[in-house]
Amino acid sequence: MNNAYLDMAKKVIPDPQILSVVSAKRARQLALGARPMVKCDSENHLDVALLEIGQGLIGYEFGNPEAEAAAVEAVAEEETVEEEAPADAE
Repeated sequence: MNNAYLDMAKKVIPDPQILSVVSAKRARQLALGARPMVKCDSENHLDVALLEIGQGLIGYEFGNPEAEAAAVEAVAEEETVEEEAPADAE
């Protein structure tokens, strides 16, 4: 792994856990045949992924917490409606 690429990527994504996940997912995409968005001297997929992150071409986004909460409430409401349904339908 190229430390210069890692330092560049750390400036864009400072959290090491998130950086690890994002770079690993992009490296897997590259290994499976995705085209790199940068020219890199290294053939290592992780180096290419870190360089892409460092140049700001790859980022991440957390889900919308309000939408997730609404979805969880909707599922919970459906479960309670199903439990209250009469069992006479047989």
